[in-house]
Amino acid sequence: MKKSVAAILLAAGSSVRMQGANKMLIGINGSTPIEMCVEVFSRHADSIVIAVSDSTRDAAEQAAKRASVPVKIVSGGARRQDSVHNGLLAAEADIVAIHDCARCLVSDEVIERAVDSAIKTGSGAAAIKMRDTVRRAETGETVDRSGLVLMQTPQCFDRNMLLAAYGKIEGDVTDDASVWQAVYGPVNLTEGSMDNQKLTEKDDVRFFERLAAKRNMDIRIGIGEDTHRLVEGRKLILGGVEIPFRLGLLGHSDADALIHAIVDAIMGAAALGDIGRHFPDNDPAYKDISSLILLEKTAALLKNAGYAVSNIDATVTAQEPKLKPYIEEMKKKTADALGVGIERVSIKATTPEHLGPEGNLEGITARAVACVVGLG
Repeated sequence: MKKSVAAILLAAGSSVRMQGANKMLIGINGSTPIEMCVEVFSRHADSIVIAVSDSTRDAAEQAAKRASVPVKIVSGGARRQDSVHNGLLAAEADIVAIHDCARCLVSDEVIERAVDSAIKTGSGAAAIKMRDTVRRAETGETVDRSGLVLMQTPQCFDRNMLLAAYGKIEGDVTDDASVWQAVYGPVNLTEGSMDNQKLTEKDDVRFFERLAAKRNMDIRIGIGEDTHRLVEGRKLILGGVEIPFRLGLLGHSDADALIHAIVDAIMGAAALGDIGRHFPDNDPAYKDISSLILLEKTAALLKNAGYAVSNIDATVTAQEPKLKPYIEEMKKKTADALGVGIERVSIKATTPEHLGPEGNLEGITARAVACVVGLG
């Protein structure tokens, strides 16, 4: 049985080295560190818990709106370990991925490696090897760096085991790997990244902005269009929503022209071909299938290609029925299938003023534009 994963995001720190600024509230190219972490962990966790202070609660609530998974917000503690413990109590999952929001440039790959290790072995913590010469400041003595690593987050564990370990620890600890090691032995280390730095001082902000901008430079656009004939005896489904009407769309699947256009736009943006290549209309496996399932599969293909959806803009051309009452539900179902926030999906409807096949109720056409960004 698949193990569930909860991300515990830590955003309750005091930011003592930020010269009076709270680093959780600083904008990095328009997004706070909390928002950036919520967005990336929404792609890897079934739920998210954010540990906050009074000064970061509002920012966390705003960030939660970007999530495509359930989010709980809990009060942090005076120490990091107190915040983690509160998060553990609130988390409802087999595996927890504990992450400092100050490491807001963490990549999908770093998260995946740590989570996969915890699923398989019970623990997985991101770390990188020491590369530079290390000397003792007082004596100038060179320290042998072989075997030394720099610990990062996420640090991922079996939730019940880590919670039990916290119950046995007294005094201060530096991170969750220390707690695990004290009770169960060494943590399984996974490959971190040089980009997974910790926002610590005010001068770090410009570095983070440059790195974030470079990561987002791989932007691609795709377009998609689909038309299906209106016939009697079929359900009318658009955007995953069944719409009461005397006619429905004809097709091998549920003939959801809107979702098909979005699928083609996404595939076009990432140069993955088209819907017919991946989900052919002569394959019995796709007979009457919900097109939302095809969209979920498309999102997985996109992720494997190293991209994520930035936003979708789609328009449906139909003389009848009136689609306005169903637009919000269409957006939600589309966003859920893609694993993105609803604010990233725009769906509009227009009538052709009784012109053309759509105006004569012969069919319905949907057009979509998709913007995807490299995962870095």
